[in-house]
Amino acid sequence: MRPRHLLPLVLAGGVLLTTGTAGATVAPPAPVAPAMVATARVVVQAADVAVATSAVRAVGGTVGREVPLIGAVAAEVPAAGVARLRALRGVRAVTPDGQLQPLRYQESLGYDPVSNTGSLYAIAGMTGAHQAYRSGITGKGVDVALIDTGVAPVAGLTSGNVVNGPDLSFDSQDPDLVHDDSFGHGTHMASIIAGRDVAELRGRDYVDRTRFVGMAPDARLVNVKVAASDGATDVSQVLAAINWVVENKDQDGMNIRVLNLSYGTDSTQDYRVDPLAHAVEAAWRAGIVVVVAGGNDGSTVDRLGMPAQSPRVLAVGAQDPMGTTSTSDDRVPSWASKGDTGRHNRHVDLVAPGVSVLGLRSPHSHIDHENPGARTGTRFLRGNGTSQAAAVTSGAAALYLQAYPHATPDQVKRALMQAATPLQVPMVYRGAGALDLHAALDNAPVGPSHNPNQIPSAGTGSLELSRGSAHVVDEDDDGVTRGLVGERDIFGKRFDASSWAAATTRGGTWTGGSWNGSDWTGTDWGGSSWAGRTWTGRTWTGRTWTGRTWTGRTWTGDSWDGRTWTGGNWSGVAWQ
Repeated sequence: MRPRHLLPLVLAGGVLLTTGTAGATVAPPAPVAPAMVATARVVVQAADVAVATSAVRAVGGTVGREVPLIGAVAAEVPAAGVARLRALRGVRAVTPDGQLQPLRYQESLGYDPVSNTGSLYAIAGMTGAHQAYRSGITGKGVDVALIDTGVAPVAGLTSGNVVNGPDLSFDSQDPDLVHDDSFGHGTHMASIIAGRDVAELRGRDYVDRTRFVGMAPDARLVNVKVAASDGATDVSQVLAAINWVVENKDQDGMNIRVLNLSYGTDSTQDYRVDPLAHAVEAAWRAGIVVVVAGGNDGSTVDRLGMPAQSPRVLAVGAQDPMGTTSTSDDRVPSWASKGDTGRHNRHVDLVAPGVSVLGLRSPHSHIDHENPGARTGTRFLRGNGTSQAAAVTSGAAALYLQAYPHATPDQVKRALMQAATPLQVPMVYRGAGALDLHAALDNAPVGPSHNPNQIPSAGTGSLELSRGSAHVVDEDDDGVTRGLVGERDIFGKRFDASSWAAATTRGGTWTGGSWNGSDWTGTDWGGSSWAGRTWTGRTWTGRTWTGRTWTGRTWTGDSWDGRTWTGGNWSGVAWQ
């Protein structure tokens, strides 16, 4: 056995260090055989280097090289103390030390997931998801509904945990586009929430830096498409989708406990009457944690988007890790909506990583085509926005719900907010602080199942005002553009907010494949997997609005890729 002072430490960065003393001219005395204590060389990652160092010393270990970028130290610890080290508060990861092979990451992912704080590997480490995986908490048994632009069947989303709900978009008439994501936003969100490169993850696979793993890799994602290939959609489609999720959350073996909405409108009416707010509050009362992007209008607007304005949902802002895994230097980007400091005092509830987040790209989609500079490797796009932050939080909520399946949405929200790490920025920007799932999982749900002091939305307001400036338009063959305005849904059917709100409250807005008196889908949905047929039957083919057939190919102009949803577009503030 070599003397301890000559033991090499191979660091996470691949740098070899040795420690020792200057050569002596006198032969040392014969060594006394040391006690044979098994040791392990590990890399310990925590909130910062100081926390990691303290943890190593607490188990009788010796600290070697520091790696401040990821809040880690290389160390030698008693082998018997590794399990205790992993359980210490503040420790985010303990991994065997060894020479890294950056080329493996470059070949498999196209980036180094350790040094890149926008990687899902780094984000899972920062938020405490890695510790959850080691405890067997991976999202298994929890379904997350994603109402978005669809999900493309790309590697990382084809390992068996994505199913198709209804396609309520204008693309649903085209068999080549149905359920798919030709815009690019939904695929990015889906990968952040529940992406995984292989179907059967085991042990260390969940923290394998050579594979892509989303926040809740064993959760099942339910793809509910509402936006067409150009991003076009209407608030009535979103309302129909939310109603569908609530009324089908337990059907066909599903267990929808989380709903992700990575967008919002600039509604001009109070949330207490807004239909969007009423719809998400109905989902909340039904036991679904509704996670909503706060918005990206921080520089110009002092309010959140709709439905994030409702105090009953979990509104999420963006956190900028500033290139490190420590929260001590984290900030909130200037573009993140700071909320209302006036009468309602409504701001985001917490923040999560939302800067340069590396999610999967949908090749040849609108976002992919328009933002080639955002591509990383062959599979990924970098995106900024509260959209990405909401997706991270939806994954965290799924993990929490696996650990505490009987928790109500209010209890989940309370647990995540109480465990959040305050940042050195005003509360109006960051809410309770940065998401810390590890701390949240330490505490079982507490408090009442709902907050009786929150004023609910009656939902009896205007559909048109709920749209704000977000309108879909149709350009006919003569070049005449007509927008969908007023109290009408996409079929031109009158929208009676009072009747709809009453039906939403009692959970009866869908009758077979009909919503608001029109056939939106067939009735043959069976929760089939990626390759199966879903929601077959009648679609919008032949349906007309003011005498013209609506198809996804004719919708242009201000839509979800305009100056509306989440204060910029579907993609958040920027793809870079």
